[in-house]
Amino acid sequence: MADDRRIKVIVPIPMDEAGVAARAAQLPSDFVRPGFAPEFVAVPWGAALGDSYHDMLLMDWTVFQTGITAEAEGYSGVLIDTVSDSGLRALRSRLTIPVIGPGEAAFAAAMMLGKKFTVLTMWPEWFPLYQKTLTEYGFWDRVASLRSIDTRPDVTELLAGKEEVIFDKLKAEAMRAMEEDGADVIVLGSTTMHQSATFLAANLPIPVINPGQVAWKFLEGLIECGLTHSKKAFPTPEVPKDADIRKGWF
Repeated sequence: MADDRRIKVIVPIPMDEAGVAARAAQLPSDFVRPGFAPEFVAVPWGAALGDSYHDMLLMDWTVFQTGITAEAEGYSGVLIDTVSDSGLRALRSRLTIPVIGPGEAAFAAAMMLGKKFTVLTMWPEWFPLYQKTLTEYGFWDRVASLRSIDTRPDVTELLAGKEEVIFDKLKAEAMRAMEEDGADVIVLGSTTMHQSATFLAANLPIPVINPGQVAWKFLEGLIECGLTHSKKAFPTPEVPKDADIRKGWF
């Protein structure tokens, strides 16, 4: 297998090296197939929390800015490190290498593993992120509910140091999703929640999908099968504006 299958993983929030490393921990070295190499890169400017339509626009734009050069830089694929799938369709239009979003990948996996899934997230301010993508993908008839633990997230420190409180809250809300909403699969609503996945999977009687990991494995599989997105579905612009797009760097 080739040793140069580099994957550009785009973090949609600007942050320092420590923050990027915390997010990169969702893909430990023994999880990544030999011959693949994730390279986490944070956008250089933009949104803070993804808590508003203001931030949603900035995430779409800055992820797109950061990803449009991926193919020219020699990457074999792009993974967007947010369940909002920010910039996904625009990048598929601009690139021929596969571009995967954890939201679409996780929702698709949930529909294969059960009949109805709940998106379990940190706070209700993130609900519009899922409402947008679930509408675009046409998946609402398979959604049991959107639920949150109403806790402000930390997109840099993630859940470190808060496990005893946060994990139990997530478990309790997942149980309510099962009992009250009819969910038979739980999708974590953010790649920043990856530290809770093992605990929840061990303490719930239904599958728990860690979106960043599912998306990564899906991308590995596409690349190994020689597959990428349809250019009929995501046509290349006749007049690319790469230079103008990159002028937005701060």
